[in-house]
Amino acid sequence: MEVLDLARWQFGVTTVYHFIFVPLTIGLAPMVAAFQTAWVRTGDEKWLRLTKFFGKLLLINFAIGVVTGIVQEFQFGMNWSEYSRFVGDVFGAPLAMEALAAFFVESTFLGLWIFGWGRLPKKIHLACIWAVAIATNLSAYFILAANSWMQHPVGTIFNPETGRAELVDIWAVLTNNTVLAAFPHTITAAFVTAGTFVAGICAWWMVRLVRSKKPENVELARSTYRSGLRAGAWVMLVAGLGVALSGHTQAQLMFEQQPAKMAAAEGLCQTEDGAGFSILTIGNLEGDCGSVTHVLQIPGLTSFLATNTFDATIKGTEQLQEEMAAVHGATKGEHAQLNGLPVPTDGTADEVLDYIPNLAITYWSFRLMIGFGVFSALLALGALWFTRKGAVTDNVWFKRLGLVALPAPFLASAFGWIFTEMGRQPWVVYPNPNPSGVDGVWMMTWRGVSNVTSPGVVLTSLVAFTLVYGALAVVWGKLMHRYAIEGVPLVVHDESPEARTDDDTDAPLSFAY
Repeated sequence: MEVLDLARWQFGVTTVYHFIFVPLTIGLAPMVAAFQTAWVRTGDEKWLRLTKFFGKLLLINFAIGVVTGIVQEFQFGMNWSEYSRFVGDVFGAPLAMEALAAFFVESTFLGLWIFGWGRLPKKIHLACIWAVAIATNLSAYFILAANSWMQHPVGTIFNPETGRAELVDIWAVLTNNTVLAAFPHTITAAFVTAGTFVAGICAWWMVRLVRSKKPENVELARSTYRSGLRAGAWVMLVAGLGVALSGHTQAQLMFEQQPAKMAAAEGLCQTEDGAGFSILTIGNLEGDCGSVTHVLQIPGLTSFLATNTFDATIKGTEQLQEEMAAVHGATKGEHAQLNGLPVPTDGTADEVLDYIPNLAITYWSFRLMIGFGVFSALLALGALWFTRKGAVTDNVWFKRLGLVALPAPFLASAFGWIFTEMGRQPWVVYPNPNPSGVDGVWMMTWRGVSNVTSPGVVLTSLVAFTLVYGALAVVWGKLMHRYAIEGVPLVVHDESPEARTDDDTDAPLSFAY
């Protein structure tokens, strides 16, 4: 394998793995803050139990997420050094803002929250977890701003003397219409993930306790786990609506900014008026477009997703390939000449450029992203039905649904990012639809990889990262399982200084739990 293939595999593996933890942290931090707020306002100990229980799981997830995220930053300057050389002036700005304005705040106040139990005043301690929740979402915004610039470059000029993209308007980057659509979609998806996580665990515990028939267990299920279950269910339903609406907005932008991704998402080879949305397609999506047959489809839905009209014209991949080749060159050599780049001397100058993303991966990742979301919807509806009018349930199937639904939003988020990134190929910085783009600010993926890193080095680091991440996955899974099956703490009380009755002001600083 070449360096390009190995570098793409490495970044794909580390990114998808890292994003297992990201949506749960983004969504669970505000939910934990909301639980603690409910306790501070009402004094009801059930909310304190839920705060401590899910707060512990949040901390485990946050720690693993930080470790796995650092690797991505290194790859920009190593495997993808040519990319960083070209766009570093632009791409580095929102990432620096994320570190300085969001991550440091997030980490600092999380530390105060962890070690502040019993030492900080109740409301100050509550403010710490809210600072974490806000900073976590702010961090996501800056990172999405950087990624959205790659999808739709703005606020930038191309300097022909240095051969680099240069930032001229940071505000344009931060208010890019692509990030304004991507941010609510990502955040609402994160809340679906967190809501499913909370509801799935609470459903398992509620059914288990009710089936024990012990009065004290049934009361715990009714007083605590039912409240967590219903909170998670409502978060899922509201956030799910947000995912659908923001996803529709993203589809319209995708139709304008990346028409090839739109066509690939439908496996649409020929231009169509009133293009339908296929539920099932057969044929060779990776090869002969003429063999592709849409077996089951919803008429006009793809056109509606793109334009809000059911009869709009959607360009097919064959027409888009011809248009892109005419603008950016049919071969690597032509592409280099049109863009003022050195013509490849490694024998690849005559290599034909394919401007259409991998149809099979794009088509199916888009549908898997949507399909896995169904499990969260079923769990939310089941939770509200089985707990209506103050009821609790011992339904074994509902318990199993909670367990099955737990990984579904994580998989949906992963496939969503696979679709987003693979659908942008073969571009690492996508050209804007007009022929000139943003003063020549675009980059094909093969141009972004390092010129000096050898395949052996990348392969070695790929294997090493995969093994380390596999070990971290085992650690994460065991820790999450261990503390999830412990359940909520049965004995909790107000530990804040204003509630303390003893004179022990020199109590040792200890871990939050």
